[in-house]
Amino acid sequence: MSENVDTIKHWAAELGFDDCRIASAKRATHADEFMEWIGDDRHGEMAWMEKTPHRRCDPREVLPGCRAVICLALNYHTGSSPFPEGHPADYRIARYSWNEDYHVLIEKRLAAFDAKLKELGGTQRYYVDTGPVLERDFATDSGLGWSGKSTVQIHRRLGAWFFLAELLTTLDLPPDPPFGDHCGKCTRCITACPTAAITAPHKLDARRCISYLTIENKGPIPMEFRRAIGDRIYGCDDCLEACPWNRFAQTSREITFQARPEIFAHRLRDFLAMDDEAFRRTFAKSPVKRIKRPRFLRNVCVALGNTGTPEDLPALRQAAQDPDPLIAEHAAWATGEIEDRAST
Repeated sequence: MSENVDTIKHWAAELGFDDCRIASAKRATHADEFMEWIGDDRHGEMAWMEKTPHRRCDPREVLPGCRAVICLALNYHTGSSPFPEGHPADYRIARYSWNEDYHVLIEKRLAAFDAKLKELGGTQRYYVDTGPVLERDFATDSGLGWSGKSTVQIHRRLGAWFFLAELLTTLDLPPDPPFGDHCGKCTRCITACPTAAITAPHKLDARRCISYLTIENKGPIPMEFRRAIGDRIYGCDDCLEACPWNRFAQTSREITFQARPEIFAHRLRDFLAMDDEAFRRTFAKSPVKRIKRPRFLRNVCVALGNTGTPEDLPALRQAAQDPDPLIAEHAAWATGEIEDRAST
């Protein structure tokens, strides 16, 4: 079996993954905590997590005969600012969304990996945060980093800037040893969270998280969080950026993760002029496209309400007439915020 493991890790490197390690298939280490998290509704509107939670807790429920979980890491750290020189950089988008949707790129590689594993006699199911697997538990078991106090996975060579993917397999593969938790007494990620979504070490209330609020949340941004969102219009990287393990992070080799110029050439208020066609064209193949124009412009309005100036008011007043009430309400709120600042 050790020969198979060496072959598998060689294949992972050939396919462009930055690390590959193996965990035993079993009930996930934090299955009970996950069930409690769901029971407390801390997952918010992410209803898919409620479906067959027992399957999510044990890969053997997903793939009969599963014996091992092949855990993979792919670096997406892109280093420098995404904005062209001279741009005011008046908004922030989570780094993983600076270009094309990572699911497409990684799933193609997982399909190729699956084909290779079949040559060894294995049957597989593979996922990149799209399936019923508590992936961080198995990544930690395998030594592919550890789950930080923010609940983000941390890698000794990649810091916090990497995607996780996994193949459940019927191949009987020996597990790698865990690396252990190396957060120590550090609580920088907890301190960095603008909305106090990390309620305690390893405890996240998604309903407070800016990534959840700007992406998964389909309705209005709750008033209590609007100002804390600041200039973020899609996701949030604050807890990742705060991690001191990022000093080891290196720039990703993947060109498709580099910032797409047409996204970052805009000023924040420019997005408000986009109709559906312009939005789809600008964010083609981007993760941002998934939330659609109304939610995206909702986020833009909140950011303008927090950072805008009187120069942004004409665009906001026009947006306040948008037929979509989600856009109109947030544009009216942003208008009021800017007017209040200007009058003081």
